[in-house]
Amino acid sequence: MLKDSATDSLGGAHAGFRHDAFVYTCSDEFVHSAAPYVRDGLAAGEKVVVALPPERIAELRQALGAAAAQVRFIDMTVAGHNPARIIPFWREVLDEHPGRAVRGLGEPAYAGRTPAEYEEALLHEALLSVAFADAMGFRLRCPYDAAVGIDPTVTHSVPEGLAEKTFRTALPAVPDRAERWEFVRGELAQIRQWVNAQASSHGVSRHRMDDLELALHEVCTNSIRFGGGSGTLSVWIEDGSLVCDVADQGRIHDQLVGRVLPPLDGLGGRGVWLANQLCDLVQLRSGDDFTQVRLYTRLR
Repeated sequence: MLKDSATDSLGGAHAGFRHDAFVYTCSDEFVHSAAPYVRDGLAAGEKVVVALPPERIAELRQALGAAAAQVRFIDMTVAGHNPARIIPFWREVLDEHPGRAVRGLGEPAYAGRTPAEYEEALLHEALLSVAFADAMGFRLRCPYDAAVGIDPTVTHSVPEGLAEKTFRTALPAVPDRAERWEFVRGELAQIRQWVNAQASSHGVSRHRMDDLELALHEVCTNSIRFGGGSGTLSVWIEDGSLVCDVADQGRIHDQLVGRVLPPLDGLGGRGVWLANQLCDLVQLRSGDDFTQVRLYTRLR
């Protein structure tokens, strides 16, 4: 299956952003679809960048032979472990090659992710049409392993308002087992100590605790500054991660918050960007009277 959201070119100019997908059931099917796509890009003189799990990279390299030397390969399980880092990655690629057509092959919903990671990978896919609406000469194809059980049709047919609807819908409820702290200005130091104690008790390394402490400080500060002066922090363990959920009554308008580095003189946005760089996963949703930022830190 190939689902294409292509924008046709006019007068021989580079086409606008093209985003499509295919589903494969085995390695042979993956190579059968991926290798010709890459070769076509190389033949057209495009910059070809491939972001896949290591096993898929190895299969594609072998199929391409000597032509593989012309392709930039990136380990998606590292660069895109947190799906919110993938749009900034592709932006960087485009910035490195101004005026040149770029052909990408990227697998954000690779096998082995957690349910929350799959949810964010699909939101990422929906946000691509928002992030690159004005990008000329950028084509991105996304392989989907059939074993994952995700139908990419929804996110690759560019349905009107899909990203907006997902972004404005609250995350699953905080579980009853979670520990909660309703915080106000002046309590950030105590919050950091409280979360560090919980992280330490579950075996989180000192380095990762420092990352979480900084990310949580930024997010809680945002709640105080933009969310009505207070917020609720909930902490629990889920799928091998320490989860910190920060909720307040504010509203974030920009769906791409945390995926675009704000200017140095900008107001807001840098805290979520920083959290995305420091945490294994960040989920953010915001509606008329709520904002949730959910931070995940792997225990091991």
